[in-house]
Amino acid sequence: MTDPTDRKRATATSFGAAADSYLDSDVHREGADLDRLASWCCGATRALDVATGAGHTAGAIAEEGVPRVIAADAAPEMVAPAVSEFGGMTAAESGDLDGVVADAERLPFVDGSFDAVSCRIAAHHFPEPERFVDEVARVLAPGGTLAFEDNVAPDDGELGAFINRVDEIRDPTHVEAYTTDQWRDWMDERGLVVEETVHLKKTLAFEPWVEAQSLPPEERDRVEGLLLDARGDAAEFFEIRVEAGSVQSFANLKALIRAHNRGDPER
Repeated sequence: MTDPTDRKRATATSFGAAADSYLDSDVHREGADLDRLASWCCGATRALDVATGAGHTAGAIAEEGVPRVIAADAAPEMVAPAVSEFGGMTAAESGDLDGVVADAERLPFVDGSFDAVSCRIAAHHFPEPERFVDEVARVLAPGGTLAFEDNVAPDDGELGAFINRVDEIRDPTHVEAYTTDQWRDWMDERGLVVEETVHLKKTLAFEPWVEAQSLPPEERDRVEGLLLDARGDAAEFFEIRVEAGSVQSFANLKALIRAHNRGDPER
């Protein structure tokens, strides 16, 4: 599947079918990374959460007191729970949250519409990530903040190829986890000035992680086989834990990047 439009349709369909599980996912609904991204948007008046999933990040930003938050996702089934779960918050300090069905690489907003844009653990599904960064730079007002997080590949090319292969088999909508430097370069080329970069590893319990994709048994076994056969440095880097011949957990690498829009992208 190489056509970007076909990839996007397949991804929206896949995520739409899994909306309930994403709403309940511990990885997505809590964590210091979520708190950090939301805090980076504090002080904004209009925020956009791109590829919102079930809306956890948009909700956290609204709880920071941002008056107007838009939760955007290509899957209507994701936007609906985002609005129903997080759009009705009653705390006086919480902002209003609305939902929009939107392509992350073709955002339906005029230039400079937002003074904060967030995107959390989603961009590895984007077929044309540079278009996404183009769109962020376009809709973000000069001086506005980008709060970005995604799974990233280690600088070691073999380790990056390994984890991307694991993710591709487990989830056909996975496109690529890029290195942090690649993301920083794309941002810099479009006038997004990186102010802070934070790396962390998040441990994933293996069985819930594969079950979230409803993998056929043979595909589940392929994923586990890759992790079991990992060479020494991959097993160490990704903290693959094995007990009684079965994978119990592993850790993936994430990067959190805060940038501001310089307003004069060099193209």
